[in-house]
Amino acid sequence: MVVPPGDEENMHHRTFNILPIVKKEFRQLRRDKRALGVLIFIPAFLLILVGYALNFDVKNLSLAVLDYDNSTASRSLVSSLTQSEYLRLKGYLTNEQEIDQALGDESAHVVIVIPTGFSDMLLSGNEAAIQVLIDGANANTASIASAYVNLGVREHANRVLLRWFEQRGRSLALPIKLQPKLWYNPDLRTERFLLPGLFGLILMIVTVVSTSLSIVREKETGTLEQLKTSPLRAAELIVGKVFPYLLISVVAATIILITSALLFDVVVEGSILLLYAAIALFLTAGLAQGLLISTIARTQQVAFLVSVLSSLLPAFLLSGFIFPIDSMPLFLRIISNIQATKFFLVIIRSIMIKGVGFPATWEQFVYLALFVAVLMAISIRRLKKELAR
Repeated sequence: MVVPPGDEENMHHRTFNILPIVKKEFRQLRRDKRALGVLIFIPAFLLILVGYALNFDVKNLSLAVLDYDNSTASRSLVSSLTQSEYLRLKGYLTNEQEIDQALGDESAHVVIVIPTGFSDMLLSGNEAAIQVLIDGANANTASIASAYVNLGVREHANRVLLRWFEQRGRSLALPIKLQPKLWYNPDLRTERFLLPGLFGLILMIVTVVSTSLSIVREKETGTLEQLKTSPLRAAELIVGKVFPYLLISVVAATIILITSALLFDVVVEGSILLLYAAIALFLTAGLAQGLLISTIARTQQVAFLVSVLSSLLPAFLLSGFIFPIDSMPLFLRIISNIQATKFFLVIIRSIMIKGVGFPATWEQFVYLALFVAVLMAISIRRLKKELAR
């Protein structure tokens, strides 16, 4: 396609209009060391801090035992339960009064009571019942502890059953043998799931907050009045303000990726180019949201408050970062679709953890592109009205 001479000259003229705005924003960032630090280093710092602090792995739960039987069979059961890293033997209790104390002061998360005659019931082939008491103050920990104990007791019971038949000269094969294989995260490491989510959460907050102050700063300092008399268009002003923040945010995203790989061994399994395309689109979405807030707010304090509330809460609660969206009520699932982090998390987890390509994530790319287009259009329209006053 051949561009007419007049149009080509007009394009160059429009580009020269944008460049001073870009230089002005870079100069402003260079003067404001705190803002530059927030954009570049704070995201990596938050990733390290939250990455080490936030962990859903429940291990080393304290186990106390009240053993009335005091037999080889009861000690074998306790040994089977405590061979893994999930349950750790705290000690043996001597009476029932110590159970309340152990669970009350959290010196034990789980208490097992083994009745008298436990070994005799096993030897006779009868069902031997044991009591399991779990501290239910923390529902999540209690449910996981219950699952650990149930699995450990079931495996021990299978071994006892097989041994019982072997001692009587008979063989027994369990009808079903489970052979689980975990894909994408075989070690079930929490950080492999959380860090990509933290990536999106941190970048969304930083980009929205940083750009939400840009137009408002012009209003408070009075420079917006000078821009009204310039030949700048609203779209040119927005592009000039977005580009520096986009470039710096990409640098921050690169630092986060390097930090994740070096400190947490969370590497990108899929295409780096596709990942950066998603990052650039997501950053633009965050910048567009910040610009929209900037065109609405009148003071930097209001802009900061609105940007934090509109980015932090939806990105943390309604993006699938921690809480599964499918288990939420219908109205919350609908609301979750009007923010960009939810769709970016699907993309980044798919690329970083599963290593899939564009065919598996194209719908999320389309949504992010629509999100950017709509917010940019609204921001340009509002800024046009602002410049026309």
